[in-house]
Amino acid sequence: MRTLIRPTGFVDSPFGHDGQVARLAGGLNWFATVELIHPDGRREIRPVDGIEARFDDAMAADWARLTGPRKPLQLGQRTIRLDQPQVMGIVNATPDSFSDGGSYADARSAAEAGAAMAAAGAAIIDVGGESTRPGAKEVWEGDEIERVLPVVQQLAGGGTAVSIDTRKAAVMEAALGAGATLVNDVSALTWDPRSAEVVAAKGAPVVLMHHRGDPATMQDAPRYGDVLVEVFEWLEDRIAAAEEAGVSRANILVDPGIGFGKSVAHNLELLNGLALFHGLGCGVVVGASRKRMIGALSGEAPTDQRLPGSLTLALKAVEQGAQLVRVHDVPETVQALKVWRGLRDQALTPRLA
Repeated sequence: MRTLIRPTGFVDSPFGHDGQVARLAGGLNWFATVELIHPDGRREIRPVDGIEARFDDAMAADWARLTGPRKPLQLGQRTIRLDQPQVMGIVNATPDSFSDGGSYADARSAAEAGAAMAAAGAAIIDVGGESTRPGAKEVWEGDEIERVLPVVQQLAGGGTAVSIDTRKAAVMEAALGAGATLVNDVSALTWDPRSAEVVAAKGAPVVLMHHRGDPATMQDAPRYGDVLVEVFEWLEDRIAAAEEAGVSRANILVDPGIGFGKSVAHNLELLNGLALFHGLGCGVVVGASRKRMIGALSGEAPTDQRLPGSLTLALKAVEQGAQLVRVHDVPETVQALKVWRGLRDQALTPRLA
């Protein structure tokens, strides 16, 4: 392990603070201090001013990734900019997903829901055919393909940027062939030995998500020494493996995997420290919408009553530079981000003398 750099001390505006602030991942957020997380567990807060003089080669490389801009995603004819937060809408063509399983009577209604999300401002629609909620059982790939393919075809045919949410290479191949342009793999290309090969051959961007265990067992008393550091290092290893398989780093996004093998405390720690993950040099995706942690913090509110908590977590994520937030409630999240963007734009408008 090396010393890791977590941006903190966020400021509204860089104006008048030359040399004292740095830009996070080429986006709309600026920070004045960092927390250095040392290999022995020590943590110290240091100002950005003069910090680079303290860096060894590894830290200098991390700093370049942390502050450098992210290339836009090219999803077919659609260009998705990553210098500002974007919304990924969730369409689960499943009977048993934790929140919206069974919501759509058929592929047509699922596609119509996805199209409505895109019209409401979602940049990407994420289509899944297998529930990965805690305790979920595996779905045969043939059934999964049958569920997602007509939804992908209808959405992509209408010009929507479509992501396929799967851990199976056969499903990836079928969906990418039907018009999907992004792979969202909750296993980070570890579940199916052919998945990395498929993603590399297609030249498709991919989301690598941290997880521990499988859906059937992942919430059985998960434990970490330092969850922030362990998830960072695990994702770093998965990025290296994907690159070795032929996937360009510019085509890799990372997701800390909220709720996938984590306790409520682990999830909160990851969201509080989210800015650390920009040091991986990839776009950051956060999927906390309607998750159990919201119920745990709000009197066990059921999934259909977790919108306020979902918006809180989405805003927390974008305040730390997350480029994509994956959500069920698209119009509400888009509105929240528009207001957030208005605040940022005002802060980043130079004052006239």
